[in-house]
Amino acid sequence: MQQFDLIIIGGGPGGYLCAERAGKAGLRTALLEKRALGGTCLNEGCIPTKSLLYCAKQYQTMLHCEEYGIAAQNVSYDHAAAVVRKDGIVQTLVRGVGVSMKKHGVAVFSTEGKITGKTGDLFTVSAGAESLFAPRLVLASGSSAVVPPIPGVRDGLASGFVMTNRELLSLQAKPNSLVCIGGGVIGLEMACYFASIGTKVTVIEMMSKIAGNTDPEICALLMRTYRKQGMEFCLNAKVESLTEHSVIYSDASGKHEISCDRVLLSAGRRADVSGLNTEAIGVALERGAVVTDEHMRTNIPGVWAIGDCNGKLMLAHTAYREAEVAVNDMLGKKDRVDYSIIPSVIYTTPEVASVGETEQSALEKGLDIQVVKAPMALSGRYLAENPKGTGFCKLLYDRKNRCVVGVHLIGSYASEIIYGAAMMVHSKLPVQHLDKIVFPHPTVGEVVREALFML
Repeated sequence: MQQFDLIIIGGGPGGYLCAERAGKAGLRTALLEKRALGGTCLNEGCIPTKSLLYCAKQYQTMLHCEEYGIAAQNVSYDHAAAVVRKDGIVQTLVRGVGVSMKKHGVAVFSTEGKITGKTGDLFTVSAGAESLFAPRLVLASGSSAVVPPIPGVRDGLASGFVMTNRELLSLQAKPNSLVCIGGGVIGLEMACYFASIGTKVTVIEMMSKIAGNTDPEICALLMRTYRKQGMEFCLNAKVESLTEHSVIYSDASGKHEISCDRVLLSAGRRADVSGLNTEAIGVALERGAVVTDEHMRTNIPGVWAIGDCNGKLMLAHTAYREAEVAVNDMLGKKDRVDYSIIPSVIYTTPEVASVGETEQSALEKGLDIQVVKAPMALSGRYLAENPKGTGFCKLLYDRKNRCVVGVHLIGSYASEIIYGAAMMVHSKLPVQHLDKIVFPHPTVGEVVREALFML
């Protein structure tokens, strides 16, 4: 029997940052993770994907290096070597998380955590053969890939023909052809990587556009860009079944069959609380996700839920913020999560980033907005690095409140620029104050300044 001030189940971004913050605040903290520290994001999502995408970007640069005055011959790509590089980066970061846990006095248990009940004021959690007790409990069990009930999918997963991002990221040999079922963020980033290294990629999406709630103009530009590179998109399409070597789908024109080497199942993710035994203490669930308020509290006093398992916004940086709010709440500090100003990024080439309202959401809320669109080519640096680039910055201005309520970018460095745009949206500063911000020159970020000037 071991007693702590706080037990955290799940060592992904939300879980390990929560442990770090709690440990730094002086709480005796236990962190339980059944797989590897870092969770999905670090081990089989965000970080490995970006590592491979960077390798592919360098390869594409070399293929077109004559544009930069460089001559190169016999350029080739070694996917297996890129995977080894990716694994090394992941291992380094996982070790770093472990070091941080030790530094902040967090007891790490490499086992599955299961809630067994409550004794007095203490929650009880089994950690393998051990029993842990604490008056506070944080659920951070993450999410799992959605496996739709499509005939042939289960058999395909068993044979290896069908893969989730977990398996695909560790694939040693580049497939000659790949079908991505789902055109959301996961599907697009993996499609981008494999298409960039020579795989024939087809994306099948049941909606009328790719990238979910992303600005429709950005989605259209992204799709045009990749179609020029040979990627195919099947929109308004429903996957009917899978055979041993093909995908059968239907659209308005009828049924079609695509033969391929591999299939990526990227139909989304769902909150995963399986094995937690939440019913032991009566934690409320809705559609399989833990119900929380803006302070990350559940319906049970002393229990918080952060990250993907609460089903709110499945992004690693959302989990980070939720972790901070949960720790602040348990320490009696006023804090809350504002999901409306959390930015989102798609790490394709070109990058896509957005924050705040879309034109559609602003319309639904009855906001009186002005929309301006500044081409990225207004930035000297962008033009120097992307002479044929067609990216842009779209800015949504609330006329009544005289502030920026949404920013949408497509182009290089969008992922690095968006945090500044998020600060603009969050602060609600009038435009006359934003005009006083000095942007370094030359930077791609200056496109935001140009957009502001158009108001």
